[in-house]
Amino acid sequence: MELSIRIAELIGPTIEDMGYDLVRVQTTGNRHMTLQIMAEPSDGRDMNVDDCATVSRAVSALLDVEDPIEQNYTLEVSSPGLDRPLTRPKDFVRYAGFEAKVELARPQNGQRRFRGILGGMEEESVLLDMEDGAQAALPFDEIARAKLVLNDHLMAEAGNRNVTEASGRDADEHG
Repeated sequence: MELSIRIAELIGPTIEDMGYDLVRVQTTGNRHMTLQIMAEPSDGRDMNVDDCATVSRAVSALLDVEDPIEQNYTLEVSSPGLDRPLTRPKDFVRYAGFEAKVELARPQNGQRRFRGILGGMEEESVLLDMEDGAQAALPFDEIARAKLVLNDHLMAEAGNRNVTEASGRDADEHG
């Protein structure tokens, strides 16, 4: 079993019990490995530095006990960011209406790379509205990589969300 998958299976339940969703586990580097953990709060709020530190401490403790990595490594915990990777079916539903790039593991009709507006999910396929007006139905299990495209629409939505969250905090703080 691939190391990233083993680690995801190991840390996923703990992270979820803490109120976070595990977005992605990735390893990079050969001589000195970096283990990258990407997570976000389950309640939809933005991930902050304290959240990253909390997840990092929990993951580090778990990995120290289970010891699935046979070499020295650096642990990095981060949030998905605006142009986030799309790794779970719920990501494709949540970000319907936003532009995304999708790369398949194997070509579909001679094409591996797609770019268009997410249309959510239908059964086990991601729907993508292409620039030419066609709609692609891409099998979720065949997706090698997918991420949101950083553009004005995504930036505006992020700005709107931050304004709403700031308003909510002000109301809570001032009672």
